[in-house]
Amino acid sequence: MQRTALCTALLCTIALSACSTTGNEQADTRRDAGAIAASNQPEPPVLADEAEAKTLDRVELTSGAMRAKAAPMQAYAYAPAAPPPPPSGYWQPANTEKYAAHADNPVHRASEEPVSTFSIDVDTGSYANVRRMLREGTRPPADAVRAEEMINYFRYGHPAPDSLATPFRVTTELAPAPWNAKHQLLMVGIKGYDVPKATIPPANLVFLIDTSGSMDEPDKLPLLKQAFAQLVRQLRPQDRVSIVVYAGSAGLVLEPTSGDRQGEILAALDRLQAGGSTNGGDGIRLAYAMAKQAFVKGGVNRVILATDGDFNVGTVDQDALETLVGDQRKSGIALTTLGFGEGNYNDQMAERLADVGDGNHAYIDSVDEARKVLVRQMGGTLLTIAKDVKIQVEFNPAQVAEYRLIGYENRALRREDFANDKVDAGDIGAGHEVTALYELTPVGSGAEQLPPLRYGGSTTASTGAKANEIADLRLRYKRPGEDASRLIDTAILASSLHAQPSPTLRFAASVAAYADALRGGTHLGNWNWNDIARSAHSSTGGDPDGERAEFATLVDAARSITNGKATTVDVAIGD
Repeated sequence: MQRTALCTALLCTIALSACSTTGNEQADTRRDAGAIAASNQPEPPVLADEAEAKTLDRVELTSGAMRAKAAPMQAYAYAPAAPPPPPSGYWQPANTEKYAAHADNPVHRASEEPVSTFSIDVDTGSYANVRRMLREGTRPPADAVRAEEMINYFRYGHPAPDSLATPFRVTTELAPAPWNAKHQLLMVGIKGYDVPKATIPPANLVFLIDTSGSMDEPDKLPLLKQAFAQLVRQLRPQDRVSIVVYAGSAGLVLEPTSGDRQGEILAALDRLQAGGSTNGGDGIRLAYAMAKQAFVKGGVNRVILATDGDFNVGTVDQDALETLVGDQRKSGIALTTLGFGEGNYNDQMAERLADVGDGNHAYIDSVDEARKVLVRQMGGTLLTIAKDVKIQVEFNPAQVAEYRLIGYENRALRREDFANDKVDAGDIGAGHEVTALYELTPVGSGAEQLPPLRYGGSTTASTGAKANEIADLRLRYKRPGEDASRLIDTAILASSLHAQPSPTLRFAASVAAYADALRGGTHLGNWNWNDIARSAHSSTGGDPDGERAEFATLVDAARSITNGKATTVDVAIGD
């Protein structure tokens, strides 16, 4: 009896040990099986000259990176509907998506900390990624929600500048906060000059495409091909495109090719297949080497990295990758990142590399989103019109008791960074809009959120010309090719307060409330999901692309999921 029990326990231990094998190890096993199966097939043609690829940063081109993965596709953790029970022995990978942890901006007392400083952000990846999860019936992890990327997904019709001489125009609006009438919302709007497509300088683009085994899913490499194909069809004869891929090693698929040879570019894209591990570091090095080889002085020089972010061989440390990208941006080559897929999506890496690389980050969850990012907003995606754009707002303690910046937590700057031209900040592309919201507590409103100070003296009212100012808004930016920043200074007057928010501000407030509710809803006063839904549905206004109407349906989905107490999928959270 004891021997039988001991054997049984031993067998259970072995079985548990086998089941605890990490997702990467099991993925490697499946890839190895795929490689064996593929070895019985004829070798696909090598898509670039190996010797030439080695001269570019000494990175070998391997045909294995182009080989189709033979192992069957697996269903990932996010699922649109409950699937049937898996067959016996079926293995489902754990969800390993990664998001950088961040806490909401705190409320500041204006008499203690009157100055707020941050870098602008035009990324939109968080909105599309969260949309994907809600459509699948999953409540997003709180750290997947970045309020500024939710707000900046939409256009608000901010007035544009008259010419490129001053590359953007700044406007503000002040009105009561919809969730607390004793508070106020300050909307800061920045609109970049929309350069006509015909006048955009020649573009030198490098498509850096992840072809590793993890990309062998319908919402990854196949969708990626469709996305890039839309951009290719917008190219002009003066533009150049190179294609670099990376899996176990990196390779050159297409040398710099004129934009009027679209058939060749599309054919090279169409031949890409997924298989192998992910050496993103070598891919980035080779992509920058190609960008430097075809560099266009005074033109658009940009690497577009498309990946699920699952770097697992070569340079995998995020700090090392950021250093690599940061060094390369000094050469005048920007980096845009496009995220794809689910289950192992590394949002933390994709968003951060774009920030360091003076580019922008988007998440592509559909062909429509690809059209928005790579066709409708192509000028903003490719052409930078203002660099290192920083915002600093100094609040008047005689008018403002407290303030809170909504979002931009990972874009915060120190006060002294504002005038330091050595400190990197966000860039604005042609036609881009940037929107930021502050929630303010006016002096004398009785709605302060911070407890009174035991030894804090009362703030006396300002006198003279500045008495009517609630804040001073300052912006710094550099023109492309310049090292010295320029300053724009605008006073915000208390007399500019509107009795009711405009439809534009009301919609922006709805998006901000939606983001806050998804993160736990700690700043919404008496508002709940029903109030957010009512506001979203009533403030769609002019909506030529249907994006605001779609947002209203996402609010409904989030309300349903939250009220149904759906659980959040566990994901890895970064520091």
